[in-house]
Order: sequence, then C-alpha cells, then structure tokens
Amino acid sequence: MPNSSTLAADSSVLLVQLSDSHLLADAHGKLLGMDTQDSLQRVIERVLEEQPQIDLVLASGDISQDGSLESYARFRQLTSVIAAPARWFPGNHDELPAMRSASVESELLEPVVDLGGWRITLLDSSIPGAVPGYLDEQQLGLLARSLSEAPERHHLICLHHHPVSIGCRWMEPIGLRNPDELFAVLDRFPQVRALLWGHIHQEFDQQRNGVRLLASPSTCVQFAPGSEEFQVDQEAPGYRWLRLHADGQLETGVSRVTGIPFVVDYSVKGY
Repeated sequence: MPNSSTLAADSSVLLVQLSDSHLLADAHGKLLGMDTQDSLQRVIERVLEEQPQIDLVLASGDISQDGSLESYARFRQLTSVIAAPARWFPGNHDELPAMRSASVESELLEPVVDLGGWRITLLDSSIPGAVPGYLDEQQLGLLARSLSEAPERHHLICLHHHPVSIGCRWMEPIGLRNPDELFAVLDRFPQVRALLWGHIHQEFDQQRNGVRLLASPSTCVQFAPGSEEFQVDQEAPGYRWLRLHADGQLETGVSRVTGIPFVVDYSVKGY
C-alpha cells in the first residue's frame, strides 16, 4: 500500500526534485572538475531559502557516482535539513544494495506515494552495469497497478532515463531502451498528468498526448543542450520545483545557484 499524506485532497502540494548529485565516497570528490558535495550543499541551501513549505523531496537517480554506502549516507545526511518526506530511486551509477543499506528503517525507496489529490509512482529504469535504461516486466506491472488502483487521482510518473529524444546526439543511445512499452501503459490511463526524469543534466519541457514531459538540471555538472558530442555546459547547478494542484494542473520551474566557477576536466571521458 502507498504511503498516504494527511493533506486534504483539495490542497496543492509542493515537490522538490534533486537529480544527479554524483556524490563519491571521498567527501571532496569531483566529477569533471566540480566538487559534487559542495554543489549539492549549495543547491540545498537555495532550496531552503526559496521553498518554505515542501511536501516531498524526490532524488531522481545518480545520487552516487561510485555506488558507495558512504555517498548515500552523506546524501541522506545533507538532505535531512529539508523538513519533508523524501523518496529515492536509482540511476545508472547507483548501486541498489548500497541504497537499501543507506535507507534502512525509512520509506526512502517506497515506490508509490499519495500526496494531496495526486499519486506519484517511482520506477527503477537502471540496468546493473550499464548506462542506458530499461523498464522490465516487474516495473511495468508496478506502473500499471499503481495507475489502475487510483483512477480518481492525478498521476506523476518518475524514472531516471529519458524516454524521448532530447536533441543531444551523444545521449540518444543511453536513454530508455523500451520507451514504447512505457508509453503503451501510460496511454491507457487518462489521469496521467506528467512524466519526470533526470539523467540528462539539463532542462527539458515538452508535451506528449496531453502529458507534460519534464527533465531537470543536475545538482552538479550540466550538459550542453543540443550537443552532438559529449559537452559540459556553463549553466550552474540547480533543482526543479513542482506545484501539483487538486484540479490536475501542474506548475513548475527551475532554480540555479550562483558563484560556482570551475574548470571542466575533460580528461574524464563521459560521465
């Protein structure tokens, strides 16, 4: 059974998405030249400054760069200053056993949560040892059950990998490998309002069959939109907020930090 919020169904709710933090066992570890813990800390400080009442924090994969228990424990500790429930789901860099160890005695990995008039379903699109994503029969079944069991709610579906082309040629092969199977499920349920992901380290906002398609910045390094080859952008780290209204409307925006100059280390191939 999903965890149910005590909020009235006619309330709006506020979600904050923190994506692709890429923390390492080393507290001062860097990705492509950026100190990922420092940048996450600055993003969290901005969240606290801008969002006084948060109902849920979503960590949408690649919480860790190296899959270490230390990195997950540090992410949990750093984000604990946000006074709101939280949910995690894995990306291609994450190691699910370590995530489970770090989230013991919590609901961090529970995949379905009811909040106000909405249901939020979190899918695991990670393939152990691989960069692209895939939704297996278990995950597709979870999605179908979650949707069919709550026809009266508006639905937000979340996963790590992009299920549509984002216009970056180098990222085409590392998105979701079976998007048609995902959309075959979603297209059966008119109460689906939005699909949210991480992975691409950049903003994305489109529509498909009346469903909002959203992706968000990383809390560390950003990737250049429209790039043919792997390219780091000069945009700053950030987060996405989502205001979910009782009538099914969704407001959302991205906020970025300032003052994190860094030199890109291109000796690291890919990410």
